[in-house]
Amino acid sequence: MFREVLQQVVEGTEGGVAAILMGYDGIPVEQYLAGDGTLNVESVGMEFSVVLSQIRKAAEMLEAGAAREVTIAAENMTTVIRLLNDEYFVAVTVAPGGNTGKARYLLRTGSGKLVDALG
Repeated sequence: MFREVLQQVVEGTEGGVAAILMGYDGIPVEQYLAGDGTLNVESVGMEFSVVLSQIRKAAEMLEAGAAREVTIAAENMTTVIRLLNDEYFVAVTVAPGGNTGKARYLLRTGSGKLVDALG
């Protein structure tokens, strides 16, 4: 179930490279890489899990409400992260020039299935 949602997000996004469902503790639940992808998606997820914890704390301290989505645009990739609940997040990595708007949409629409399956 998890892999199917991740695959739909990556394959449905122009320039989609990989997606991962991960706990804030840095432990991956499932991942999907397009084609013969060489991206170490687990390392990306682990590094961003640390950043996400800080973003969540900052949003709470600023009384901005719960953080829902974070996009990190770097020179060689853009990563869109959707925070699912207090334990898990899902992220998709998009190549430069890829359609990050579509990635955001597919993460948003697929996140309900992931949350339901996580129970």
